Amino acid sequence: MNFDFSEDQKLLKEQVARYLSDNCSIDVVRGVLESEDYYSSPVWKGLVDLGLTGTTIPEEYGGLGLGPLELCVIAEELGRASAPVPFSSSVYLATEALKLFGTDQQKEEWLPQLAEGKIIATFALPESAIEPNSNNIQCSFSAGKVNGVKMPVADGSYADICIAVVKDNAKNGDGIAMAIVKLDNSGVTKKSLSTLDQSRDHAELIFSNADADLMDNSDDGWSEVQQIFDIAAVLMAFEQIGGAEASLSMAKDYAMDRFAFGRQIGSYQAIKHKLADMYIKIELAKSNSYFGAMMLNDNGSDLKIAAAASRVAATDAFNYAAQENIQTHGGIGFTWEADTQFYYRRSQVLGLALGSIASWKDKLVTQLEEKNVN
Repeated sequence: MNFDFSEDQKLLKEQVARYLSDNCSIDVVRGVLESEDYYSSPVWKGLVDLGLTGTTIPEEYGGLGLGPLELCVIAEELGRASAPVPFSSSVYLATEALKLFGTDQQKEEWLPQLAEGKIIATFALPESAIEPNSNNIQCSFSAGKVNGVKMPVADGSYADICIAVVKDNAKNGDGIAMAIVKLDNSGVTKKSLSTLDQSRDHAELIFSNADADLMDNSDDGWSEVQQIFDIAAVLMAFEQIGGAEASLSMAKDYAMDRFAFGRQIGSYQAIKHKLADMYIKIELAKSNSYFGAMMLNDNGSDLKIAAAASRVAATDAFNYAAQENIQTHGGIGFTWEADTQFYYRRSQVLGLALGSIASWKDKLVTQLEEKNVN
């Protein structure tokens, strides 16, 4: 069984890595963090020009018609650069949701615009700090209108449309559905939120009789939301792996260059152990994420298990690597001038982007128990 990527996928990875190396340096990330910009529009435009926003969009809608494995290698390089762009919101979540559950008319209207980068989309699920689940969804849809509050919504301050998870009282069961809302709607109020990583925008969206277009949802709407999050979990795991590897590389380079008491600090056993532990966690995350990518590509029966395992391992690896990168740098690692902060900030935001790590651990245990019973 081959778990490796194809030569074409590796070439794509190299192309994205080269573009980001030339156009998305850590100074670009710092520029967004220290300014009032929501994201780096030049970097985003370059990704659009490369066709990456249309990676998995079918050719009939103006996309490249590629598969999820291509998205995995792109995500890894975006994570390695800590790119300040709305790729995860617009591509991992919103585009995949439209592909799976959009009506024919919605696909014809929105997918070409997403592929060409004419619009940016986001996905609005949480409504508070409470762990999102079907019982906590209060945002409602009725007669073509949405009412309620969504927060935090990644890239919500400037996205053109959002796919909002809503409670549709006309449905049976839990009544969960998804609806497309144009965010230039007079019934939408946006409030930017302050988070640990200001290079990735988050906002509170307030809907007051906002016009909305219900998607092609079944009665089991919450299951469909979970399906989208399983896809995003695998893709985001690769982004976290890229960030973790960049953190390890930064720590290793500093350990080789920094001298204390006449020796490279990398020659001390305590530093060696830090780097080794970072490497082990990253390799474990890679193993789980490669399996997740295979399940995603093949629509395998173990996708739910693989997605949860990828999410847990990659979150742990990135959090640990980002923290130990700061520790390896010593006192300088805690200063504003140090670049270590960007990966730490991103690790914390990505770690909560799809729900807490505790919820994904619970999901993994539940899925494994169900598999053993069956």
